[in-house]
Amino acid sequence: MKRSKNYNESLQLIEKTKLYTAKEAMDLIVKTSKAKFDETVELHVRLGVDGRNADQQVRGVVVLPEGTGKTVKVLVIAKGDKAEEARKAGADIVGDDDIIAKIMGGWLDFDVCITTPDMMGAIGRCARILGPKGLMPNPKSGTVTMDVTKAINDVKAGKVEYRLDKQNIVHVRIGKVSFGADRLYTNLSTVMDAIIKAKPAAAKGTYLKSTYVATTMGPSVKFTYSE
Repeated sequence: MKRSKNYNESLQLIEKTKLYTAKEAMDLIVKTSKAKFDETVELHVRLGVDGRNADQQVRGVVVLPEGTGKTVKVLVIAKGDKAEEARKAGADIVGDDDIIAKIMGGWLDFDVCITTPDMMGAIGRCARILGPKGLMPNPKSGTVTMDVTKAINDVKAGKVEYRLDKQNIVHVRIGKVSFGADRLYTNLSTVMDAIIKAKPAAAKGTYLKSTYVATTMGPSVKFTYSE
């Protein structure tokens, strides 16, 4: 695969055989970013678990202290007083059956969907559309709740969800290059600590198999983090 000149220049600054500290990795990520836009920084953690087993699932939510750097468009599906509460709390879009019909028609112009428990039966019809996009409301991620104000505030403040993929890797965005190394490290530490705390009792052997950070267009940096 042919890489760009900027990518190759960034790659020269990273020692392949060196295992960097988390702080060194953040410094490198900022230093090696050469794109003309503000790149997103993502964390990738391979865990020593088998996600096919229910007792080894790793999933949770965490609010990044420094935010995500992304403006999040929040949809709230609710009726009556809860719909009005959502509007006052700053939801970008509020609706009920009308919004569900739009989603069934393929509309997905939002980043996070929050709903109240009483609407889950109706939203269930959208599961095949929302599920693959990671947009299906879920009690575990705090997006099915009666406290819609808190849910909206958390999302706007920088709440992110982490969960295993089929390769037992967790992928989480932790901010933008423009944050600088210190703010990125603050977010990284928050996510890493949450993942470590979520270690399943059934997990055996090494839990953190490998940890990498990477920008949207740049090479990844491998680092170490103490459990």
